[in-house]
Amino acid sequence: MNLPQETRRALVKAYKESVRPAGVYVIRNTLTGRVYVAGSLDVEGAMNRARFELDLRSHRNKALGHDWLAHGAANFSFEVIDRVKERDDPAFDRKAELEKLLLLWCEELQCTGENGYNTP
Repeated sequence: MNLPQETRRALVKAYKESVRPAGVYVIRNTLTGRVYVAGSLDVEGAMNRARFELDLRSHRNKALGHDWLAHGAANFSFEVIDRVKERDDPAFDRKAELEKLLLLWCEELQCTGENGYNTP
């Protein structure tokens, strides 16, 4: 695909200025039922990064990384479970809204202890 330089620049600029969906995602071990819950202001990018880190054996959560190696990637699922609802309100704080959602989902899924990979 050979685009004119100006068109290419405009597309790159539009992409960089776009707001990526913020949200909460879960990595679920389908064999044991254990879950890892996390959130990000770029939820799709964060899930891709987590999968990449697990493949490279460099994920920050060592228990999750250990099980990834022991059970194999095919026994894990990645899912966005909630997204931040964007508002036009100038006082809207995406990061604070994301933190609230993350706390709710961590409590709902009980992602610490023997049920999950998160640390308290």
